[in-house]
Amino acid sequence: MDFNRMVQLAKKELESVYESEKPVVMVGSATCGNSAGAKEVASVIQEECEENGIECRIVKVGCIGLCYEEPIITIIKPNNPPVFYGRVTPETAKELVHSYIDGENPMADYALGTLGEEEMESIPKLRDLPVLKPQVRRILRNCGLIDPHNIQHYLAQGGYSGLSQALKMEPEEVINEVKQSGLRGRGGAGFPTWMKWQLCRDEESETKYLVCNADEGDPGAFMNRSLLESDPHSVLEGIVIAAYAIGVHEGYIYCRAEYPLALKTLKQAISQMKEQGFLGENILDSGFNFNIKIKEGAGAFVCGEETALIASIEGKRGTPRTRPPFPTTSGLWGKPTVINNVETMAGVALVMQKGPNKFSEVGSKDSKGTKTFALVGNVRHTGLIEVPLGTTLREVIYDIGGGISDDKKFKAVQVGGPSGGCIPEEFLDTPIDYSSLNMAGAIMGSGGMVIMDEDSCMVDVAHYFLKFTQNESCGKCVPCRLGTKQMLDILTDITEGRGQPGDIELLKELAEAIKAASLCGLGQGSPNPVLTTLRYFRPEYDAHIQDKICPALHCKELISYVILPEKCTGCRLCLKSCPVEAISGEKKQPHMINQEKCIRCGTCMDLCQGKYDSIKRVSPPRT
Repeated sequence: MDFNRMVQLAKKELESVYESEKPVVMVGSATCGNSAGAKEVASVIQEECEENGIECRIVKVGCIGLCYEEPIITIIKPNNPPVFYGRVTPETAKELVHSYIDGENPMADYALGTLGEEEMESIPKLRDLPVLKPQVRRILRNCGLIDPHNIQHYLAQGGYSGLSQALKMEPEEVINEVKQSGLRGRGGAGFPTWMKWQLCRDEESETKYLVCNADEGDPGAFMNRSLLESDPHSVLEGIVIAAYAIGVHEGYIYCRAEYPLALKTLKQAISQMKEQGFLGENILDSGFNFNIKIKEGAGAFVCGEETALIASIEGKRGTPRTRPPFPTTSGLWGKPTVINNVETMAGVALVMQKGPNKFSEVGSKDSKGTKTFALVGNVRHTGLIEVPLGTTLREVIYDIGGGISDDKKFKAVQVGGPSGGCIPEEFLDTPIDYSSLNMAGAIMGSGGMVIMDEDSCMVDVAHYFLKFTQNESCGKCVPCRLGTKQMLDILTDITEGRGQPGDIELLKELAEAIKAASLCGLGQGSPNPVLTTLRYFRPEYDAHIQDKICPALHCKELISYVILPEKCTGCRLCLKSCPVEAISGEKKQPHMINQEKCIRCGTCMDLCQGKYDSIKRVSPPRT
């Protein structure tokens, strides 16, 4: 079928949702929405409508990024703008069915906002939400607004127009378009995308491969998963464009099996592509042939590294190898191979759809375009965001994230995952771009951003991330296998009150050796959380080692829980709830905690907090 004819039919399909003569309810059904109860909400709406004879169509869409507001639904009624509702419970869903789907009351108190140019009294524009207003949504433009399981919705939004355009150009012209856009790899290193393509294209080989890296493994990161679940065709379109530019006829998507919904959505999207002629033989009558296979990984963090990923696809143990040769020269099965991550591929589709100038109109001088981030931790508005590169950390955390939860003080932000760094308050005005973050001791990474408040112990944070990388080390090279274990043992001693003079100097010495001698990025980057916390939070280390106290009152071996006799009413609530029977006392008399029995679980303080506030956490521990 002619491509333009395809688009016309697709627009009618999308119009049947947004311009329907009957009410339509769009339910955010990505992993975040489902885990918050979206499936139950959708079932309640459907059952309530059926039982009362109310006509209503339910459409499952992806994640719009407002994770803190899940479950999210959108109600679209004739002659009204779409209205978004957050934190929808089954009870709220029933009310909305009768008040708005079958009535005229949009229940403004429950609404997040409306979409489009039409006005609706008492409900603001969705775009005016503080969390959305500073964002520039390019990669996430369709997420939460279309059905990711329906290729027609993607086509109606300009989807595959980039591929159609690319196939009319010479491969070198496509590479030049990507070069002009300034697109750099979004997997963390920021290598120019066009250069990697050109290096592979220039290799003399009849067989070449393309791999899309969807092995997202950073703690707290979910950018790639959300994109694959919410707009898979944007990624797939970019993959086919890249394959054409490089001269590849077979590609792989490497995605961890821990992403079942993403994998299911991808497989369905690939099947739809084949039916529509966007994949397989003679794509869009261009004479270009290309197919995609999905390789499910077992969730090894090290397989995010290019050469370990290649080994895993080949059926070998996922361990890295020395470079050079680089994958663009000798990659999958010894053939030239390009590996780009999920967001990079979606960026390629955007460049070819909108043009390189449109892509590069936002961003900084050396970091063009936008970047998605998973904003998590002690921040009010957790979720998936997208901002122009060059936006400051302060703008992300306070203007978009809404500031620190419970009005506590900001302490640090971890950027770049386990290989990144912890950045303190003095660097909050640092622009988020590749060079600025490196100067602060962090890296861009794939886009994880963990916010920490005043209650976070930075020594424990370093311990947590180093423990993660130590567990995920493939063990192939000695510096990573044994060096990280030695560093972890030292950090464990420090957090448990066994720190010794000279530990900090030894940590630094080990860190520099591991960075210099490890085989791959996992080992080379593993000391970064330790080095940045030593650099910016040295007094906390000194307190743990010299004074045997944890200033943040976090490390269990360096704290204790005590009952203030002047406040204790003897209600016995803490006594009855203590899992190890460490609390004693008579009814209506002040109680006591046996420090030898206490396991420092904090249950007693949690129960007392807000009622009598007679239990407090102190450091150093009392005996």
